Amino acid sequence: QILYLKPPWTLANLLKCYKKHWMAVFGYVVPRSLLSTIECLSKHLYADKPFDSSTVRILLQESKKLLHAFSCRSDYNGVLPQAYAEVTKLYETLREVRAALVEQDLSEDIMVLSENAACEKMEATVPNLQSTEEKELHPSFHVAQENRHQEIWSVLEGVWNTMNLYSVELFQKLDPSTVTMAAKASFEEAFLGLQKLLAAVKDIREGIGR
Repeated sequence: QILYLKPPWTLANLLKCYKKHWMAVFGYVVPRSLLSTIECLSKHLYADKPFDSSTVRILLQESKKLLHAFSCRSDYNGVLPQAYAEVTKLYETLREVRAALVEQDLSEDIMVLSENAACEKMEATVPNLQSTEEKELHPSFHVAQENRHQEIWSVLEGVWNTMNLYSVELFQKLDPSTVTMAAKASFEEAFLGLQKLLAAVKDIREGIGR
């Protein structure tokens, strides 16, 4: 009789009911701080724009927090554990896909760096082509050098993008409000990825030194 919206409910209706009756009803059942989770889900699920993988990850994390909180009260005839298991499965799948994409990008960057290092070693073994006469004989020399610079810049940009992605992951994991047991594996993967990134940066420094 006092409900803000009458059933049958859509998900949007439920989120509105949560917010409307949070202090009087739901705040006594689950921690009141979870109102931020309700607001997060409501904001993103009904925003008129497509999701990126980071947003989906956050939504899945927040959903798990909410389901876990209500599970302390009841299993709701087995429905809630099933829902929690499905959300966890989605979260793990997304984490594996993201990790695979990052690993692929990093592997490609390292491969390019290795190829560049091999090219530089070959260049070091051939006679010096910097004399005035040879510059006149090879008018495409400056064009090749410019392309080389662009290639190096592209590799550096790839490393930077990878490092930036890991930085975002690390800061999100270090936020106490978002840390979960399931996130620990992702944190460890990010740490291992940073070790590989350090090796790639070391190769770049050695190349610049040469």
